[in-house]
Amino acid sequence: MSSRKYKQYPAEFRESSAKIALETDRPMSQTARELGVTPKSLYSWVSVYSGGNGKVITSKESASEEIKSLKKELARVKLERDGNPPKN
Repeated sequence: MSSRKYKQYPAEFRESSAKIALETDRPMSQTARELGVTPKSLYSWVSVYSGGNGKVITSKESASEEIKSLKKELARVKLERDGNPPKN
C-alpha cells in the first residue's frame, strides 16, 4: 500500500486560478491542463473562491458585503414565502 502525496498550492495560486477559470471562455479542463493542475482541483477552487455565485471573492471586505447582500435577499425571500415581514 503506497501513501500518496498531494501537492499543496498557495492560496494566491488557487485564487488566481479560480479567477482565470471563471473569466475565460475555455473549458475548465483545458484551463486546468494549462495551469498544470487537475480539473478536480480547479473545480474545487472555483467553488470555494466563488462562494457558488460565479464571482471570485478576494477579500474579507468583499465577503462581508456578500454576506450582507445574501442576508437581505434571504429576508426578502422569507417575506415572499410567508407574507409577513421578517422579525429581528
